[in-house]
Amino acid sequence: MRMIPVAYDHPDAVKLADQAQELYAGLYGGGDATPLDPAQFRPPRGLYLIVYDAGGEAVACGGWRAMDRNGGGYADGDAELKRMYVVPRMRGRGLARRVLAALEDDARRAGRRRMVLETGSRQPEAISLYLSSGYAPAAAKFGLYRDHEGSRCFTKPFGP
Repeated sequence: MRMIPVAYDHPDAVKLADQAQELYAGLYGGGDATPLDPAQFRPPRGLYLIVYDAGGEAVACGGWRAMDRNGGGYADGDAELKRMYVVPRMRGRGLARRVLAALEDDARRAGRRRMVLETGSRQPEAISLYLSSGYAPAAAKFGLYRDHEGSRCFTKPFGP
């Protein structure tokens, strides 16, 4: 396994994002409509990672983008986690946890104060991953889906 940074619009990133959107559509009746610009994932204000298996196939991904106070409920210094996904055949091997840790480390080094994320109530495995990784339910929801009943927002402050 190797984890490498790529552009958000890299063909492998697009392929995995499309698979994630299919998952969301099956769970929620539609994909995530959050506007994302590839430029948002360029260092130092973001990062997008892909994990490749021994055969060179893209099997997991995730990214973060810098967010600051705006009408979407974010706070200055936020790093928002986006598009965490592991292909079904590779789940249960700790890949999501490794990607998450690498993204947190990078966001912290970039000077971000906390990681924030939004997921849905129909993704209990994702919720379990975030809770077991030190995330707590957000005091106030944020993002495009903050007013949706099934939206679950989590935060993890970065220490000094």
